[in-house]
Amino acid sequence: MSSVVRLAVIPGDGIGPEVVAEAVKVLDAVVDPADVVFEKTYFELGAARYLATGDVLTDDDLEAISGHDAILLGAVGGKPGDPRLAGANIERGLLLRLRFALDHYVNLRPT
Repeated sequence: MSSVVRLAVIPGDGIGPEVVAEAVKVLDAVVDPADVVFEKTYFELGAARYLATGDVLTDDDLEAISGHDAILLGAVGGKPGDPRLAGANIERGLLLRLRFALDHYVNLRPT
């Protein structure tokens, strides 16, 4: 019987969605579904969301993400120099809020 891992997937911005898509492919390729099944929930968070709604990470987003076992997070921040993002502070509003609220102490980058 396989165990289920609930994975919150946040593709992010810029190169983030491309890298996360490939990471998901690798994850699916190396895991035996007889042992582990990844139940993925995608969250559209980052600069595009901020520009569309004015929100970086709402309390509802945080609550939904906190119900997962792990988070796969791509690059965030939007296009450098975009004047519409000058005061957004997306990195702090998303990355740091997730880390502090969920007591994350590891930022493991694939190598």
